[in-house]
Parts: sequence; structure tokens; C-alpha cells
Amino acid sequence: MSNLLPVPFKKTYSADVASAARIYLLEHGETHPDAVKTDIKQWQQLRSKIVDLKVHANSISDILRYHAQLTSIITKLPVDVQLEISYAPVFSPSGLPISLNNLIFERAALLFNLGALFSQLAASEDRSNIDGIKRAAANFQCASGTFQYLRTIVLPTFLFPPSEEDCPIDLSSPFIHVLEYLTLAQAQECFWQKAKIDNRTNGLVSKLAAGTMDLYGKALTAALEATPAVKHMFPSDWLAHIEAKRCHFEAVAYYRKSREEVENSRYGPEIAYLTLARSAIQKGYDVARKAKIFAALLNDIQAEMAKKETARAERDNDLIYHHDMPPTSSLPVIQPLIVAQPATPKELSNPHLLVATNEMLFSSLMGWGTREAINIYNDRKKNLIEEDLVNPAKESRQLAERTLQSLSLPASLDALERHIGLPPSLLKKAEEVRLEDGPAKIEAAIEDLYRLSRQNSKLLNEAMDILDHEASEDESARGSMLLDRAPSHEANAHVVEKERRYRAILNQAAASDETIRVKWDQWDRNITELTWDEADLEASVPSSTKQARSSETEARARELRTFLESLDEIQEDRENLIRRARALADVDDIQPRILKAAAGLERLAEAQPAMFEDVSNDELAKYDKFVQYMKNLDTKQQDILNSIEAKRKCPLLAIEKGF
Repeated sequence: MSNLLPVPFKKTYSADVASAARIYLLEHGETHPDAVKTDIKQWQQLRSKIVDLKVHANSISDILRYHAQLTSIITKLPVDVQLEISYAPVFSPSGLPISLNNLIFERAALLFNLGALFSQLAASEDRSNIDGIKRAAANFQCASGTFQYLRTIVLPTFLFPPSEEDCPIDLSSPFIHVLEYLTLAQAQECFWQKAKIDNRTNGLVSKLAAGTMDLYGKALTAALEATPAVKHMFPSDWLAHIEAKRCHFEAVAYYRKSREEVENSRYGPEIAYLTLARSAIQKGYDVARKAKIFAALLNDIQAEMAKKETARAERDNDLIYHHDMPPTSSLPVIQPLIVAQPATPKELSNPHLLVATNEMLFSSLMGWGTREAINIYNDRKKNLIEEDLVNPAKESRQLAERTLQSLSLPASLDALERHIGLPPSLLKKAEEVRLEDGPAKIEAAIEDLYRLSRQNSKLLNEAMDILDHEASEDESARGSMLLDRAPSHEANAHVVEKERRYRAILNQAAASDETIRVKWDQWDRNITELTWDEADLEASVPSSTKQARSSETEARARELRTFLESLDEIQEDRENLIRRARALADVDDIQPRILKAAAGLERLAEAQPAMFEDVSNDELAKYDKFVQYMKNLDTKQQDILNSIEAKRKCPLLAIEKGF
């Protein structure tokens, strides 16, 4: 009888995959089920293979292949497609199964059975020979790696039902953690057994045994510290078995350490370690006897041998060595050596090793999480434009209208004589011309154009002179000797062609320069007038009215008119801003980036809309500049309104013409 614990399968039952998939696609999908009927059929076939699993290596590939396809299915469809999936509790195959409409539940249970299959294959190996031990160790490590993958990668995505009756306790993280440690401990035990058969040193075997004890201890602690529901899922003899194993390997570690002490002539510590070994053996003996697992562990717990070894060591020490036995509490702790490591099948984390991307089921469908992420982004984009641009613009416009109406503007300005000087926009342009010394700058620029044109023509002429000189020398040389090379006019044909192109460009540029010169001559006088001071400039423009007004009133009226024009410009800027934002939104397609991000996800089965939040936020950041500019316009508008209120209260404007 094996002294190792294989994990049993979770029994499952047939499920009508085809009907559930067809109904979902008809009601919710963008693709007709007939377009993917081959995929639906293959899904049904893959699941049928894992309903009645056999303890055989071929079953590993069946599970891995179905798992690979399941990862693709979960990215294309939501986890609930109204497909009822049933699994019985692991230690009650004939008990009432738990049924859930959840594809993550299917994936978790599938991985559980893969880990169980690895453990059963390991336990069935003949460990009386080295090859059998190696295979058992490898399978136990794969079992532990599978349970670890299930616990750390898949279970965090599985939302357990709120009802305890529908909650699969044997798929909870604490329960799986126990199995992860247990299978790893049994893999470590295989390494310890191999070291013993290979006659490794007592020190090494002692450390391996200590590592095995440590892993069994972690499995036991994980079970005992779990909730009562998890703890009671395990058969009572399992926990007793694990505890007895921990005690056994504690005893083995102490016993082998005592052998190492003898080899180094430390007879006092030898007796102390043997004493600890006997204590651990007795504890394990008691646990095994109470749980009635004595027969399975009889070969492991050998109290009689430890008792005889202790008696021999004490007798030899009393008669021969006379070493003091140190207190057991002062003995150095045996450092555990753990060589067993969880080995996750690479096909779990990378399903494409088994199935090519184009062979994944429903590969023609856009992923459910991807599709939802795109819809969410488009809604957020639309809401952003309305809430952060359109509505604030409307409110700001209404605020400006109310403020101006309360100040009787622009009606009060219209009551003044219409002619109030030159338009502010013209004065603004004139100021720019004066500050930049416009005419002089234009004259300098035109002169620079002519100078550069002459310089370029000179360079081109010099280059052609050099070619002509070279051609003359070549012709003279050919008259005096036989040359085996192309004549100069042939060798330099491409250079001459370049000269023609450059000459044409220069001629065209010269024509353009002349056009600019003519235009400048036409407008020189008008632009020069813009450099005059404001009074001279205004005097040069014919006035439409002869009524005299105070210069100060005119200046203040112009200032108010300038403010009103600025408000109009701000409103126009808002409208342009909204048009630009909407134009961007019309061509803004996040789908390529979402699809790229989905393709790069390391864990495809977890592709949920929330996983693309960073992509969505990054894309929405394009609209931040519009929002900020809108806020800047609001600030600018408020400053102008404040200035208008201050100017409107001026006494001079209040007394003239009823203003």
C-alpha cells in the first residue's frame, strides 16, 4: 500500500455546450452561430473528453488542450453564457454536485483535475527503483505547480457565489494551498528517498528530511488554520497522515543528524539528537494509531530501531567516550534543504504552445471584454465632450449675456456717436507694425533674398567653370595620349543635368522674388502709414461724422468696444473648440489599440473591460487640452467682464449722451 496521498478527481457531468453557445450568440452576439458552428462542435467534443478521466498520461494532453481553448473562449464570451456546469465535491464523488453558470468555475475545476491527475500518476509509480522515483517526483512537482497556478492565477478571477450551498469549498484558495504544499512535500519525499538509495551523506539526507518535514508542516498548518468549512472538507485520516509524515521526517532528520555526529566523533550530541528522534517518532506513532493509519506508515515510523540506537549510543558513551550530552534545546537547528519546486506546465501560462492563435476557438470573434471596453470608451468620450465642453460653454455664454444686459451693453455704446475712432483691430495691427519696424524688416528681407540669389548663381557658375576647365584639360590630354576612360562630357553628364535642375530652381525663385518685390512696391506706402502714431493715422482716415466728443470719452468707449469684441472672440473660440473636439471624436477609434493590448495580455482568460482602463484613460487624455483651454477661456472671460464693469462705472461715460 502506498504511503503517499493521491488527490482524487472532481467528478463532472455532461453539459449541453452547443445549445447554450447557440442561444447566447443569437441573443447577444454580433455573429450568427452558424458562422462558428465548427467551433461550437469542437468545444463540445473537447469537454466530452474530460467528463470521465482516466489515470493515464494521455489524459494530460486532453486537459491541457481543453484548457488552452477555454482561455480563448473566455476572452470571446462572458463567463456566464447560461451554460450549467456541474462538479461533485472532491471527496464525495457520489454527493450532490455544485452547478454554476460560470466558465471560470469550469476552468478552475479543470485545473484541479489536472493537478489531481499528476498526483495520481505520481502515486502509482513504482518507487522501488530510481527511474520510478524520478517520475514520481516530477509528477508531484507538476501537481504542485498546477495547484499553485490555479490558486494564484485563476482563483482570483473566480467570484464565488454568495450562497454557501453553491460555494465550491474545494476550489477555495485555502483548500488549494493545502494540496499545493502536500504534493510538493511528497515530491520532496521522493528526492529524500532517492538520496537515501544513492547512499548520500548523512548530513545531506538529514537536511532533505528536514525540508520534507517543513513542507508537510506547512501543509498541516494551512489546513488547521483554514476556516472550519475548509478544514472539514478533508477526510480525518488525511490530516492525521500529513501530521504523522511531518513527525516521521522530523525523526529521520534527527536520526541522520545523529549519524553525522558519530562520524565526527561527537558522541554527546549524537545521543541528544537520538533523543529528539525518539520523541518525534513517538508522537507520530500516536497520531497514526489514533487515526488507524498505522499500517500505511508502519515502514516509516520505526521506533524500535531508534530505541536500540539510543541504548547503544548511551552504552558506548558511558563505557568508552564519556562525552557530556548537551541539552536538546542547545542543539543547532538542522537547516532544511528543499529541492522540490512547483513545476507549472508551460502550456498553462502559454496556451499557444499547444494551439496556434488562428486555431483558437472563436478566434474570428472580438473578445467580450474587448468589445465592452470599446463601448465604454465611446460612452466616456461622448459624456466628456458634453459635460466638460458643451455645457460649460453654454453656461459661460449665458453668464456673459446676463452681465452685459445688467450694464446696458452694447446698447449704451450704440447710443454714442457711431464714429469713435479707428477699429481696435486696426490699431492693434498698427501697433504690431510699429513694434516690429515692419517696413525696414521687409526691405531687409527682400535685400537678403537678392543677396542669396546672387550668391547661389555665383556658386553654380563657378562649379560649371570648373567642369569646363576639366573638360578642356581632358580634351588636351586625349590629343597627346590614349586614355581608357569616358570623355569628360559623358562622365559629367549627370552633374550637368543637376546644374540644369538647380538653374531652373534658381530662375523660378528669382521670378518669385520679383513678384514679392512688385507687391511690396504696391503696398509699401500703406504699410508705412501703419507706423505713424495713432493721431496721425486716424487723421489720415476719412471720418463719417463731424460731431466732437471728448478724447477721454472716445478712448474709454473704444476700450469697452475692444472688450466686447474680445468676448465675441472668446465665444467663437469656444465654438471652434467644441467643433475640433467633436471632429476628433468622430475619427477617434480606440479599437486598434484595445485589440493590440488584448493580444499582449499575458493571461488571456482574464480579459475584462477593467483591464483596459489605463488604455482608455490614456486615449481620453487627448481631450484634456480641450478641457483646459475651455477653462482658460472662462478665466479670460471673467477678467474681461470685471474690466467692463469697472469701465462702465466711469462718470465721464455716464454723463455723455445719456450713456
